[in-house]
Amino acid sequence: MAKKAFIFDLDGVIVDTAKYHFLAWQKLANQLGIEFTHEHNEGLKGVSRVRSLDIILELGNVQGSQEDKNKWLVQKNEEYLSYLVDMDESEILPGVLKVLEYLKSKNQFIALGSASKNARPILEKTNIMHFFDAIVDGNDVSNAKPDPEVFLRAAQLVGVSNENAIVFEDSVAGIQAANIANMISVGIGNASVLYEAKYNFKDFTFIDEAFLSQLIG
Repeated sequence: MAKKAFIFDLDGVIVDTAKYHFLAWQKLANQLGIEFTHEHNEGLKGVSRVRSLDIILELGNVQGSQEDKNKWLVQKNEEYLSYLVDMDESEILPGVLKVLEYLKSKNQFIALGSASKNARPILEKTNIMHFFDAIVDGNDVSNAKPDPEVFLRAAQLVGVSNENAIVFEDSVAGIQAANIANMISVGIGNASVLYEAKYNFKDFTFIDEAFLSQLIG
């Protein structure tokens, strides 16, 4: 029986680093006199850092030269990284470890497909790097989701066809990318937002071994 590839997004799926992105963007926005709320932050899910900055600047109708933008992007990332210094296993979202352990015990391929450029240090700090057979992050791809490049590369690295790949995602763009790639999409979060996903779960604690076993086939 062909092995499947289980591909996980990182932020908001394995760890909740989304809150740190929010705090870092909010700090920058405040400095620029822009109000930036949790609602605004929802619009940045799965979006690249460069595009996120443009969205925030549009919110406040703020102009900036390319030099300004580069400086702000570095500033935001340094602020974000400062939050990651103290990361450990406690940052892993509920139910995730159990799913990773089950898939590993069933000898399935596990891959990461994330827009984050900090994916590897995060996996190291949370001590789960050893679960992953392949890691594709923002340093490895040039197209942001909903372009499926990140998932296509992950499946390719473990030698699995798209039809045998399952993607866990918490963003609309990520679900769309999985669907475009003809992979099975599993939405983690609000089903009314992620309605394009083939399956939906509020979080990983709702995913049981019977469901995973069904996906393995």
